[in-house]
Amino acid sequence: MGKRVVITGMGALTPVGNDVESSWSNLIAGKSGIGPITRFDSAGFDARIAGEVKDFDPAQFINFKEAKRMDRFVHFALTATFQAMADAGFKVTPENADNVGVLIGSGIGGIGTLTEQMVVLQQRGPSRISPFLVPMMIIDMASGQVSISIGAKGPNLGVVSACATGADALAMAAGIIRRGEADVMIAGGTEAPVVPISLAGFASMRALSTRNDEPEKASRPFDAGRDGFVIGEGAAVFVMESLEHALGRGAHIYAELAGHGGTGDAYHITAPAAGGEGGARAMALAIERAGLHPEDIDYVNAHGTSTPLNDKSETAAIKSVFGQHAYSVPVSSTKSMTGHLLGAAGAVEAMVTVLAINRGVIPPTINYETPDPECDLDYVPNEARQKDVRVAVSNVFGFGGHNVVLVFRRFEE
Repeated sequence: MGKRVVITGMGALTPVGNDVESSWSNLIAGKSGIGPITRFDSAGFDARIAGEVKDFDPAQFINFKEAKRMDRFVHFALTATFQAMADAGFKVTPENADNVGVLIGSGIGGIGTLTEQMVVLQQRGPSRISPFLVPMMIIDMASGQVSISIGAKGPNLGVVSACATGADALAMAAGIIRRGEADVMIAGGTEAPVVPISLAGFASMRALSTRNDEPEKASRPFDAGRDGFVIGEGAAVFVMESLEHALGRGAHIYAELAGHGGTGDAYHITAPAAGGEGGARAMALAIERAGLHPEDIDYVNAHGTSTPLNDKSETAAIKSVFGQHAYSVPVSSTKSMTGHLLGAAGAVEAMVTVLAINRGVIPPTINYETPDPECDLDYVPNEARQKDVRVAVSNVFGFGGHNVVLVFRRFEE
């Protein structure tokens, strides 16, 4: 089993808040962060709405000159990291630097920078391409820049598994700690995909909601009227520690990452396996590895994308794992308020799951108006719910058949 892994700090930027507390309070209030796209002119696009991070100024945390050499997804990662470390009361020093690692993932990385530089190439020629294009674009640079900025000299890597990325980052970071390869890991997911090419690409797949006239109602997981997901941006980063290290420095512990499961569908590039079979195996593995049974789970934070196929498949997967208990365990999707943050989704939703345990409140699935006969569980419709949550599951699935499930538990010595 190895060392126990606990969460001691969190930072976040989301469409509903520029830190953890504002994001949480707006999620609990059922406030949507989705609106018309402001980052570019979306006229002519089928989908013209997104969950944007609002009023964000990277200069609050990052030197202006350095910030100009980073993509927006790295701005998010650094900002969330500084927040998380302040929350944890943790600093990297020359004495502990070798035992502090960084593992932050992204689904599509610096696609904004790549888009801008393609225009430069076409209009001004190859000699005018920025020498910072590659280090601004590559996905591992979120971890790289965080490592440089805080002085962490332990394991340093990025991860990408589409929409499962953020959860995979936490699972892999936990493995590093359990094996004793680092005492502390700075881990999470970040994404800045609200750019024309990604919007057009997802729209061409017919994956996006086109409810442009009602943006706040567009993301409606498990509702019969759902017509696709809403693209979003943001990041969440965690300070993860071995239990002995956290106790040794008297850290506040939010929760324990008790287990995880990862599987592959081996089925299709975008569609989930029939009946959510791969997701069900990941859930079962995560619960078993945590030393628990399905009946022990008090809350499921769903992947819940608001696409017709995903929500139906996830519901089937939950039923297959939980049996009759599926009808008594609350399930909710905060994508109804944030939209889908792609590679950052798993990290943001892990934050929500941890806080549900820590605060004893389950966030709602908003816009749930018309039940779908194939989605017949308790989706905590439209209003948050007070509940004593001791153990919770966070489901995250991605294109390519990636399934990652995290199990968080209230910390008990």
